[in-house]
Parts: sequence; C-alpha cells; structure tokens
Amino acid sequence: MSEDIKQVVSEIGTAFEEFKKANDQKLEALEKGQSADSSVEAKLNSIEEKLNGLEDINQEITQAKLAQDGIKEQVEQLETVMKRPNSGYEAKQIDETCAAFDSYCRKGLEGLLDAEKKALTVSNDSTGGYLAPPEYVRELLKTVTEISPIRSIARVRSTGQRSIQVPKRDGQFSASWVAESATRSETTGYTVGLEELPAHELYALVDISEQNLEDTVFDLEAEMQSEFAEQFALAEGTAFVSGNSVGKPEGLLTNGDVSETVSGHASTLLADGLISLVHSIKSDYGRNGTFVFNRSTLAAIRKLKDTAGQYVFQTGMSLQSGVPNTILGSPYVEATDMPDVGANTYPVIFGDFRRAYMIVDRVALSVTRDPFTQATSGNVRYIARRRVGGQVLQAEAVVKQKVSA
Repeated sequence: MSEDIKQVVSEIGTAFEEFKKANDQKLEALEKGQSADSSVEAKLNSIEEKLNGLEDINQEITQAKLAQDGIKEQVEQLETVMKRPNSGYEAKQIDETCAAFDSYCRKGLEGLLDAEKKALTVSNDSTGGYLAPPEYVRELLKTVTEISPIRSIARVRSTGQRSIQVPKRDGQFSASWVAESATRSETTGYTVGLEELPAHELYALVDISEQNLEDTVFDLEAEMQSEFAEQFALAEGTAFVSGNSVGKPEGLLTNGDVSETVSGHASTLLADGLISLVHSIKSDYGRNGTFVFNRSTLAAIRKLKDTAGQYVFQTGMSLQSGVPNTILGSPYVEATDMPDVGANTYPVIFGDFRRAYMIVDRVALSVTRDPFTQATSGNVRYIARRRVGGQVLQAEAVVKQKVSA
C-alpha cells in the first residue's frame, strides 16, 4: 500500500473518531432534553466537511476493488468485438486510421488527402459522420467505465449490434435427494427466458475553437475524449438509476420487480431499517452485496447507531488488505443520481449488482464535424454518437429501501 493511501486511512480514522465523540455529545444532550451546543454543531460540520473531502479517495479505492476484474473483462470484450468483421472497423493500421481521423476532426473532409479518406470508415447511421478508430473508442470507454459508479458494480457486455439477446433467470434450481437407482424427477424453481437488451442512442456535443484546431501542439484527441467521456458517463449514470426504458436504459429504481423494505421512519433512515434491508436479501446475494446511495445520504448514515450503540459506518482501517470504508460490513458506492433522504423516497439500494443489472455497449462511435453551427463564434462543433443499454435481469439480487414508517 502506498504512503499516500496510508495517510488517507489514518486521516479518515482520526476524523471519524472525532466525529463519533462530537456526535455522541450531541445525542447525549438531546436525550436529556437539551439543545445541542453550537460549538458541537460547528465541530460536527467541520469534521463532516473533512470526511467528505477524503471520501473521493475512498470511492476510488472502493470502485477499483469492486471493478478490478470487471474492468479487465470489459476491456478484453472491447478488443474482441472490435476485431470482428461486422463491428464496423476494417483491418487497417491503427496509426493510419488515427492520423486520418485526427486530420478529419481538424480540417474536415475537404482538407483530407485521398489516402486519408480511404482510411476512414463512414458511419452506417442516417446522421453521417465517421467512425472513430478502435483505439480511440477503447480509451474513451475505459474512461467512462472508470468514472461511472454503476459500471463499477454491474455486469457489462460489448457488442457490434444494436441489441443483444440475454438469458433472463427467474429463481434457481433446487437440489433433490434421490436413491441410488431411483428416477431423477424434474426439479422446479428455475426458468430461463431470452430478453432483448437494446442499446439506445446517446449523443454528446463538444465545441473546439478554430485557433486550437490550427495549433498542432493542441491535443485534440485527448480534449474530445475527456469531454465526450464525462458527458456520456453523467447521462448514463442518471439512466442506470432512474431511466424509464423509453429511448434510454431501464433504471434500477424504476424496475417494478425490484422488491423494497421500509426505513421504519416517515422522513429519515434508521440503523434498524438498514439492518433489515441487508437481511431481507438472500445470503447468496448478500455475500457480494454493495450499498448504493448519494453523498448526502452517506452523511446521514454516518450518524446512525445500532441497538448496541455501535456506528453502522466503519472506516477502512484495513485498507492494507483491500477493505475500504463499509456500512454494516459491506462496501458502498456513491451514485450522484440517487435520491436524497426524504419522505417516500428511495435513497438506498443494496445487493449483488453484477448479477442484477447488465449494461451493453455498442462499440461503434460516430463523430460528425459541424463547422457551420458555431462558425460566428469561431468554433467547430463535434457531435459524438454511441449506443448503450441497461436493464435489470435478476431483480431478486437487489432490494431498495423506501423512507417510510
């Protein structure tokens, strides 16, 4: 473990110990019917800000741990799909294709040499444009994967098609006892059907000044990759949580088959409610369970104690062995688009997301250069289009919690 991470571990542990002492003082005063001392409130707020500042690093560690195998698998899938003849990419030299694509983005089609035009692949959709080279797409999707919280815990498939057929499991087989020579009857409880998981179109816009395009030192590829990746990650992050399946992925919270528990209070979360949430799911899923909520919900959960007086939030004091901060012993991932704590909201969802939710990426990325729309501002507009889908395939693997008595 690096010295930087050791320092973060120490700071989180120290800050949370201070937080617990201050919060205990506040709770003790409230139990006596007294109002909390203003200095205690100020101290709590100050420590809360410090913990939030350190939380970004904890999330990096958490998502890296949860996704270390998944990201490797996704990259391998991308490389495999991109090599297929029907993926939209020809077997050209990567350097020639990348150079031609860079020239197209900088100068437009009219400024290309005949050899450069031949190196590009025309997009097969009605919007025109050209397909970005495989290396460009690979790096962009790697960046999206790294910054998209749901991707770090879900199952991800790559395809060259507009949709894929995936098996949707309902329940599981149950083993049966049988005598040595007796007939083995059909077991029940397991059905599999095929579910079509469509990849919906997603687009992003980036404006680049003509002055930058004329500057050969300006790294156009890196600028576009960064902008497109951030926009794609933010848009799909919202859809993976609350999408309605109409022209976009299905959200975890909008799927009607995902069961729910209640918090035990009309307007806030309780430790007992979170404990009930964890124990409401089958142990097979709970063993690989992860909490998902936003940062304001995390602030509320940090203050919760169980009936034994123990805080449900625990700092990652064993990061040396790869264990980040936990809630009731399970890791958590922040998703900005999860609802805040409030009456009748669903601020927390828990379970095995790799078994519950699938994301599908169509690897082709179309980029259109538009020199006209922003011409009066001295900019060239770039429109990137890709397809991504998301769907709940095994609803019993996750449970959401409603803020309700």
